[in-house]
Amino acid sequence: MMGLKTLLLVSLLAVLELMLAAGSRHGRSMPGSPVNISRKDGGLRQVVLSAAHFFNNQSNDAFLFRPSAVHRAQRQIVKGIRYLVDLEISRTVCRQRDINNNLSNCDFQPAGRLHQTFQCHTEVWVVPWQNQTRTLLFHCRP
Repeated sequence: MMGLKTLLLVSLLAVLELMLAAGSRHGRSMPGSPVNISRKDGGLRQVVLSAAHFFNNQSNDAFLFRPSAVHRAQRQIVKGIRYLVDLEISRTVCRQRDINNNLSNCDFQPAGRLHQTFQCHTEVWVVPWQNQTRTLLFHCRP
């Protein structure tokens, strides 16, 4: 009798695995796994702006940096929303010392010796119902 229960359980698990594999091939993903999101996503915009502020707060550069491109963006639902983003951050003409600089009003440095862009990866966890945003990982390279 125990052999029949084991066979039934193994068969059920095999069918479930096949269904999940078929679903992922048709554009569906498993619950809780990262999914690609639009560059126009409102939450993503906030995360990218947060990444720029994080970068500027860590930087000793005389100029502010702002996002110049988003290459990949994913969202994962895990006790909140975890964003995984690959982006570029480029130097602007606005100086760090200037108070109340709105990054959207800062033009990028023109081509030349002051022009600089970093390739960055960030992971940000947002818990909207607690009004909490936390940068889990932030890594940039020239």
